[in-house]
Amino acid sequence: MGYGHTVPLSDGGKAFCIIYSVIGIPFTLLFLTAVVQRIIVYVTRRPVLYFHIRWGFSKQIVAIIHAIVLGFITVSCFFLIPAAIFSVLEDDWNFLESFYFCFISLSTIGLGDYVPGEGYNQKFRELYKIGITCYLLLGLIAMLVVLETFCELHELKKFRKLFYVKKDKEEDQVHIMEHDQLSFSSISDQAASMKDDQKANEPFVTSQSPTSNDSSLNN
Repeated sequence: MGYGHTVPLSDGGKAFCIIYSVIGIPFTLLFLTAVVQRIIVYVTRRPVLYFHIRWGFSKQIVAIIHAIVLGFITVSCFFLIPAAIFSVLEDDWNFLESFYFCFISLSTIGLGDYVPGEGYNQKFRELYKIGITCYLLLGLIAMLVVLETFCELHELKKFRKLFYVKKDKEEDQVHIMEHDQLSFSSISDQAASMKDDQKANEPFVTSQSPTSNDSSLNN
C-alpha cells in the first residue's frame, strides 16, 4: 500500500527495497489469487448452486442477491465496524476519518495521511500494529472475493465482452485449415512409415525356378 511514513534513507536500504519489491509483489499477488480462488468456491459458487438446485430459484437472480448480501457483509465487517473501533482507539480521528482510512487502505491507494498506532503513548503499540496488519490482509482478501463474485455475474460478463478483441472469421478459418493440413500430413507420414516398417519385418521368400520343379516331377 505504501503509506510513505516509513521510508529507507540510505542507498543500500533503497536498493534492498527495490529488490524486495520486485520479488515480493508477484509472490503476494500469486498468494492472494490462490487464496481467493479457494475461498470463492465455498463462499460464492457452492451457495449459489445450492439455492439453485435445492429451491429451484433462477441462478442469475440468486447470484445477484448473493453478491449484494456479500458486499453488504463485507462493508459492515471491514469498513463500518473497524471505522467505529478506530474512532475510539485513535484520539484525533472521528468516524469519517476512520472510515476514510479503511477505504484508502483496502482499496490499496495508501496515501499515508492517516496512519494508526503512530502515537508513542499508544497502549500495546506493537500488538496494535500486528492487529492492523492482520486486518488489512483479511480485508484485502475479502475485497478481492467480493470483486470476483461480482465479476462472475452474467450481466457483468456480457458487459466485459464489449471490450474483448473480436477476431475475424476469415482468420479463424485460415487457422483451422492450416491446423487440418498439418494434422493430415502428419497422419499420412505416420501411415507411410508404418507401411515401411511392415515391409521390413516381412520374411524373405525365395521363388523356386521352373527347372527345379520339372526335375522333381521326373524323379
